[in-house]
Amino acid sequence: MQKYCALLLFFIFIYSAQSEVAVKSGDTLTLVYQDSIRKSKFFKQLGNGFFPTKYIDIDLRYLIKYNQYEGIRTGLGGRTNDQLSDKYRMNGYLVYGFKDHKYKYSIGGGFRLSKASSTWVNWSYTDDLQETGSSTFLTDKRFFSFFEPRLLNISLFHHHITKSISLEHRITPYLLSDTNLSRSNIDPTYDYTFFVDDTVFEKFRMSIAKISLQWNPFNTFEKVDDVVVEKEGFPNFTLQVSKSFKGVLDSDFNFTKVDFRTIYKLDHNTQGSSFSEASLTGGLAKGQIPLTNMYHAYPNNINKLTILNRFSVAGINSFETMYFNEFFSDRFATLQLKHHLKPFHISKHFQPQVVLISRFALGNMSAIDRHQGITFGTLSKGYSEAGLELNKIILGFGLSFAYRYGAYHLPKLTDNVALKFTFNLSL
Repeated sequence: MQKYCALLLFFIFIYSAQSEVAVKSGDTLTLVYQDSIRKSKFFKQLGNGFFPTKYIDIDLRYLIKYNQYEGIRTGLGGRTNDQLSDKYRMNGYLVYGFKDHKYKYSIGGGFRLSKASSTWVNWSYTDDLQETGSSTFLTDKRFFSFFEPRLLNISLFHHHITKSISLEHRITPYLLSDTNLSRSNIDPTYDYTFFVDDTVFEKFRMSIAKISLQWNPFNTFEKVDDVVVEKEGFPNFTLQVSKSFKGVLDSDFNFTKVDFRTIYKLDHNTQGSSFSEASLTGGLAKGQIPLTNMYHAYPNNINKLTILNRFSVAGINSFETMYFNEFFSDRFATLQLKHHLKPFHISKHFQPQVVLISRFALGNMSAIDRHQGITFGTLSKGYSEAGLELNKIILGFGLSFAYRYGAYHLPKLTDNVALKFTFNLSL
């Protein structure tokens, strides 16, 4: 409870700071406009997770976090900004886990080859933890939340030391690409053994090449104050292919992964306050793949006895009734449907909103007996849950309810129910 109370106080402080926008009566219209622009840029940076200074933007993602393995994780990170150089950049972070008593860090940088095509060459060296079964796209935009709901309860991490070099390039205004070459040493922090061709692996080395393409055919561009602003359009599509090469830089395995995602959003009014959205995600992995590089379906339910003991924070695109480490797959697909009803305008500062949600997942795994030391199931029968959220009840907080039904419905009724709170705050 202490960590939730501390988070609550922090959010109240942020909300209060956001609300205090004062204009002196003696200011001219020009000064008021300029001050408004500065504040807008500041809050946009803050909303992206950066506290801007003259030459360095402090990365708020590393200030404080909490998970089951590290306990409290705190540190400092940042990046150089365009005031220092628009052709070169540096970034990095240093954090410490109070439960595992270990430092983690990353350092990286890049240089620009072409401004017109936003072409950058980047490099990085990272010594940190990663959630087992997690999967991300290289071309994904930076996502920041004041706290990451799933992170609070994740327990299955692997330690990795990764050296990488990458190339970002905008092929067309609507097509982005990111190519990455990496070499990693991976050591699971839990009891796990991987068997391949009568060989036992408890730690492994991987050399992986990735290419990611983000196609946004319906994006629009407009000029605002001599700056071209890109507005997201729907549907959009992401494709990523990963290939691990056995024997290259002592890599242990050969495997291939193909990941795909498409997102569609339909506005029901001109203000954009009522809308529907659908997200379809899939992945296929073939070859000698340890559990660290498999897929989960973003579960977000704690393995505890009662509903109240499982009370936590709902994620954005996670399965709220699926228990952590319950399922893993080497091929999977998920479909998530959300319908945001028009907010109830009860007062200026009290406008709660109902969101109806349905989620589905399907998956399976070949050669499951290769993975020893951890017990899990597959999604071969199809997983279903439905629920609703009542958001922005007070200070951005709301409530979430989800129910698990279908083939993976559990015998005890309350084990199928997830009751959580939500947090939505826009800067």
